[in-house]
Order: sequence, then C-alpha cells, then structure tokens
Amino acid sequence: LRKKNLTPAVFEQVKDRKTSSGVTLKACINSGLVNTDSGVGVYAGDEETYKVFEPLFGPLIEDYHKGFKITDKHPSDMDESHLTAPNPDPEGKYILSTRIRVARNLRGYPLQPTNTLDGLKAIEKKVTESLATFEGELKGTYYPLQGMDEATAQKLIDDHFLFKKGDRFLEAAGINQAWPEGRGIFHDDAKTFLVWVNEEDQLRIISMQNGGDIGAVFARLCKAVNTMNKHFEFQHTENLGYLSSCPTNLGTGMRASVHIKIPNASAHADFKKICDEYHIQPRGIHGEHSETAGGVYDISNKRRLGLSEVQCVQDMFNGG
Repeated sequence: LRKKNLTPAVFEQVKDRKTSSGVTLKACINSGLVNTDSGVGVYAGDEETYKVFEPLFGPLIEDYHKGFKITDKHPSDMDESHLTAPNPDPEGKYILSTRIRVARNLRGYPLQPTNTLDGLKAIEKKVTESLATFEGELKGTYYPLQGMDEATAQKLIDDHFLFKKGDRFLEAAGINQAWPEGRGIFHDDAKTFLVWVNEEDQLRIISMQNGGDIGAVFARLCKAVNTMNKHFEFQHTENLGYLSSCPTNLGTGMRASVHIKIPNASAHADFKKICDEYHIQPRGIHGEHSETAGGVYDISNKRRLGLSEVQCVQDMFNGG
C-alpha cells in the first residue's frame, strides 16, 4: 500500500515535512523500505503524523479500511448493554474460547516508533499505577519483562501471555528499541483479563475466557478500558478514532475473536466469500498466515474503522 500510494506527486508534497516532535517521511516508510514484502509498509511516529503526512496516509487508510473516507467521523461505544450477543453455544460444542482486545496509546507521548526509553518508563509507571487500583475480578499482578526470572517467564509462556520482541517489520519501524525495558504484562487472578504494556502499542487490553459467552468477555473489557480512561487520556481524533502506530489498527483498535470448530463450514466452496459478506476474517488458530487444525478456526471482525466497538463485536457475533 505504501508503494501504491506514495506516488511521485505525493512524495514531492511530503518529502520535507516534519511533525513538531521530528517525525520524518523516512521514519514513516522505513519499515516498508527494509521489508518490501510488507502489506502496508508505513507506521506513524506520533499523533501529528496522520495530519502532517495526510497526502500519503489518507489514501492509504481509505485503501485498507474499505468504505471509510478520511473525512468521515468515527463513532465509539464501550457500553456492553448496547450489544446483542447471547451465548450461541452454551453447551460448548463448537466455541472453544472467546477473546476481545483493543489497542490504545496515551495522549502526550510519542507513538512507539519514536518513543524514548524515558517515555516507555513513564508510560509503564502511569499504567501500572492505574492497574494497581483495580478491584474485584480485575485485580491482579504486573510482571515487568526487565529482569524477569525464568520460572515467571515459563509460567507466562505456558499461559500464552508472554509477548516476544517484535518481528522484522516492527524492528525496522523502531518499535523494538531499548527492549525489554519499560515493558510488562498484567493479568487478573482468574487469567481472564490481560494488559500488554509497551508492545507494538503502548497498551493492548485483552479480555478472554473459555467458551462462547461473548457478552461477558466484552463487558469485562468495557469495565477495564473505561476504568483506565479515568486515569489518563487516550490518543484520539474525530475522524480516525483511537490512534495506533500501524494504520490497520486505527478506529476501535479492536479484534474480537472466537476459536470455533467448523470443519463442515470451512470445507464449503464459498467459505471465504461467506466470511466476506459477514465482515469476518478466518485465520488458523495460531494467528495470521497460520493453518487450521482439526477444523478449528480463529474467526474475528474484519472492520475496525468507521464503526463502534459494539458494532465490531456484533460483526463477529453475527458472522460466527
């Protein structure tokens, strides 16, 4: 998408521009230049990037988020009472687990590609202070990556909670700098709520549990996000919603998914076409580009920008 949208005319328009924190065109496109197999190939370095380099980012965002215009307004709705999602599989025959996450970044700090060690540590401090106030089902423990002992690391790996140093795309974007300082993982005692601090985004807030009670998973997420939002503001604009370093995560920054056993449906000749019609995305159970195992698929919402969080989860529920 970077190659398609960075035309000679657009290049001339933006080549000498800089944001007030010093983000340049070179910084925005470096990951795509180093990794020519990138699907998108650009990252934003700060909140201003999307405006300063709009001649590049605007068409690219419209290209990726089909049907969205850069002049549109993005709605937000983190009220679980607006969702209609009774458990579609109370006996647990098909849905193995449900997971909903959002990406968020704190206002007043650069996005991860140009964040500094001081910035990473300041964000970690603010976030962990807010997490320490959580009570009831959200109460839990924070584990910093820096200096983590082997036993703790293994426990988090066994629970599939531990995130790794970013891949070559994130490396070229500058997101891996000062690894693993300023990074960490929080989870509640029941292991149904998780926060990644300073991974690809400053916050990945995740709610999950076994089975298909999508409403309960979303309600827990809403409670957590709304509580955190009382402690600090998230980066947000009227048209792009919640900002993220990668343009694919703009808007809601949400991925709502179920691991679901559908061997017959997935064997149907029109499986991918049906998924497209319902705005859902099928993946193998180990994430993007992975294969399925035993007819189990990871089914998630495809749309993120131009519709609310409730609508994203509703997409996943209706399609699944």
